[in-house]
Amino acid sequence: MNSQYTDDNQYYAEALAFIGSENLMALTPGKLEIDPGNVWVNIIEADMRPSTEARLETHDEFIDIHVPLSADESFGVKPRSECTSPIGENDTVNDILFYDDPIDKTVLVKAGEMIVFAPDTAHSPLIGSGKIRKAIFKVRVA
Repeated sequence: MNSQYTDDNQYYAEALAFIGSENLMALTPGKLEIDPGNVWVNIIEADMRPSTEARLETHDEFIDIHVPLSADESFGVKPRSECTSPIGENDTVNDILFYDDPIDKTVLVKAGEMIVFAPDTAHSPLIGSGKIRKAIFKVRVA
């Protein structure tokens, strides 16, 4: 990840402060606004999937911070510049573009750790087996 997205980004600092001060496991599932329109967290419970069923995604306006809470989670990771097969057009309302590119590399994130994805990195969450409870922070690019 290019630090240009996080250095001097007040919203990123707000998200990190929230992560450091809150018991994420105790939060109710759903969306919690931290700085409305700029920083929020979605607490989700979801089924994980094999990497063959996962799609890479990118975002333009927001940085993603994923924090697996109840289980370890793998993520497909690929530089956005190497993604060549977008699926449809960029959804500007939901700030997401999916890709049909193969996942060449995965990264394992242990429960309680975090991983950050800036707009320059395609990622594919929820790779694994079983169910997971996790926090997904959306942080506006400053």
